[in-house]
Amino acid sequence: MLCNRYRTSEILEKIDQLCAAIGFKVSGGARVLLKPNLLTGRSPGHLACTHPAFVAAVAEWFIDQGAKVAIGDSPAFGTAKGVMRATGIDKALAELSVEYLNFDQSTTVRLGGGVKVEMARAALECDILVNLPRVKAHSQLFVTLAVKNYFGTVVGFQKPWWHLRYGNHVEQFASHLLDLLPVLPSGVSLLDGIIAMHGTGPISGRPYSLGLVAGATNPVALDTALLQVLGLGMAQSVLWLECKKRCLAGAEPDMLNYPLLKPEECSVKDFTAPAILKPVSFNPLRMLISSCRRFAARVKESS
Repeated sequence: MLCNRYRTSEILEKIDQLCAAIGFKVSGGARVLLKPNLLTGRSPGHLACTHPAFVAAVAEWFIDQGAKVAIGDSPAFGTAKGVMRATGIDKALAELSVEYLNFDQSTTVRLGGGVKVEMARAALECDILVNLPRVKAHSQLFVTLAVKNYFGTVVGFQKPWWHLRYGNHVEQFASHLLDLLPVLPSGVSLLDGIIAMHGTGPISGRPYSLGLVAGATNPVALDTALLQVLGLGMAQSVLWLECKKRCLAGAEPDMLNYPLLKPEECSVKDFTAPAILKPVSFNPLRMLISSCRRFAARVKESS
């Protein structure tokens, strides 16, 4: 759906229309976890994270449906509560009944490929997992959309470790990302594409006025649709290629159903993503310092 500005009331209306169009409903009392992109704590409204007004609109919609709403993520740097405070999400949610989570508790999960990973217990045990990605270019994976945002359910050192270990084996990284999907609860992906990030990413790209709010219960289908909207070569997305290789539902553009706008009705031609992909680097010393700061922040927040 078209949406050109970050006004919570307008976004709320779009979310309501969108959920009705895709047939997504919520039972009263359902335990809902919102999983925005809380990559790092920057200034309010920074492109690296899902916009506060968008998060607030989604939270309000679920509360209106009678759901019990919590919000959390596993940021690359800092804590979820700290990032929400820095970006202004906490202020946007101040008048709403929302529980803030740092993903302190985890469960060891063996993925389909045999890899063991620590995942947030809150993400595994909620009734409905609401994925709230922001449209961004990505230096390692070309773009980051719905599927990639589920990476935030992985906790601790394993997030930067995956980036480091699979930096030169991006196909394996993409495969592990897809292995996360079957172990997570069902839900919906609602995508913040009002102002996207392009050129590079996922932190320091340029703003791009895409003017779009999109959603689907199948994140693979949403990624497939958005690659078309952005006018990007689908074969340049390693993650989409892995979806197609696995014959996942939603990977074939011709098989998708569009109850509202079709990609060609809102497509753009000047959104840019990295022509050459490169590993995301994490300095080991910075990782150690970040972990110490994260631990100190959690102690302070719990005191």
